Amino acid sequence: MADRRTLLDRVLQNKKAYRRWNKAEALVIDEISMVDAELFESLEYIARKLRGGDKVWGGIQLVVSGDFFQLPPVFGLHNSSGKEFAFEADCWNASFDMQLELTEIFRQSDARFIKMLQGIRRGDCDPQDLEVLEQLCSRTESDELDPSVVQLYPLNEDVRRVNEMRMESLSEAATTYVASDSGENPWKMQLQEGIAPDELFLCEGARVMLIKNLNTWRGLVNGNTGTVIGFLESKGVDVRDICTENLLPIVKFDSGPTKVIEPETWVVTEADTVVAERKQLPLLLAWARSIHRCQGMTLDKLHTNLSRAFGCGMVYVALSRVRSLEGLQLSGFSPSKIKAHPKVLQFYKSFACGRITTEGKDEGANKIRVYTSSLVHVSNTTNKGASKYHFSLSEFISSRQKRK
Repeated sequence: MADRRTLLDRVLQNKKAYRRWNKAEALVIDEISMVDAELFESLEYIARKLRGGDKVWGGIQLVVSGDFFQLPPVFGLHNSSGKEFAFEADCWNASFDMQLELTEIFRQSDARFIKMLQGIRRGDCDPQDLEVLEQLCSRTESDELDPSVVQLYPLNEDVRRVNEMRMESLSEAATTYVASDSGENPWKMQLQEGIAPDELFLCEGARVMLIKNLNTWRGLVNGNTGTVIGFLESKGVDVRDICTENLLPIVKFDSGPTKVIEPETWVVTEADTVVAERKQLPLLLAWARSIHRCQGMTLDKLHTNLSRAFGCGMVYVALSRVRSLEGLQLSGFSPSKIKAHPKVLQFYKSFACGRITTEGKDEGANKIRVYTSSLVHVSNTTNKGASKYHFSLSEFISSRQKRK
């Protein structure tokens, strides 16, 4: 990543980006665990410099969410500060009026599985739970894998291998889509490092995943999965630059809709100018996926191979995607792969959080949940003298609105 001054110059040269930063009232960052301290500090610097004054984030209200026990940011060699997580940023505590820990689990309902996952989340697992996982591993390895069950792997090379193997097992002839790129290096290289594939091979029966939002109202969003059920000759859009047969795939999505998938474009811009562009179908093969790509997913059935698992949080993220132990198939597991980062453990110990409870309240036909929370007010960047305040969520939102 470029240094913060270079990033600021790029925003200043980009009229749209400059306008967005200056008009913004609030900035919401999800999956904050994937944001490193350097990026967090750079974003705060850009906001403050663009908007003027000395207010942190230039006065923008910052809301972040996520779980630092999940996958950590990619910690590059360029980072000489030694600060890995966003909460290590110098401006972290000054960025928030309050920090909360949410404790109610929604994805799973089985108390035993929840207890197991919470132990794994913190890098621990009691002997009884380890025995359950090892028995599950033995049973899975003796069973034949169901191709309809999503497979998760730590490494992209395993994902590619499994997807290619599944494609070869289908008897249908494959249609090839080769990305059409324009632009000059080094910008063109950014497209090659992006998510849209250089080549994509599809046939009837292929499991695929969307990699771009197409229609949020119909649920056709990034990460949605489906099956190719046929092909249609393209009439309105000429796609011979990516497919010599001029065919478009028809995908039946698991969420219900059926759609003919047309090419999308991915661009690299510099100072408001498009300097590189890739045209390709917004699809990837999806029999197998990386654990990194599955963060945020919820599955009824799942097979995960952890033989090459590395790093903190990986086992927890993989296992916690599935709703129940009954839906979990496991292989390559060993207790040594359960890891939680020491800095994350210390972070959650460093501020006291109350339990979040809910109670139902009927308002006509609507059911409203009222949350009662212990909120930690961080008074300064050194975390000294942090105090607890008790509010309902509705009171909290109301207080924020009154301040506008």
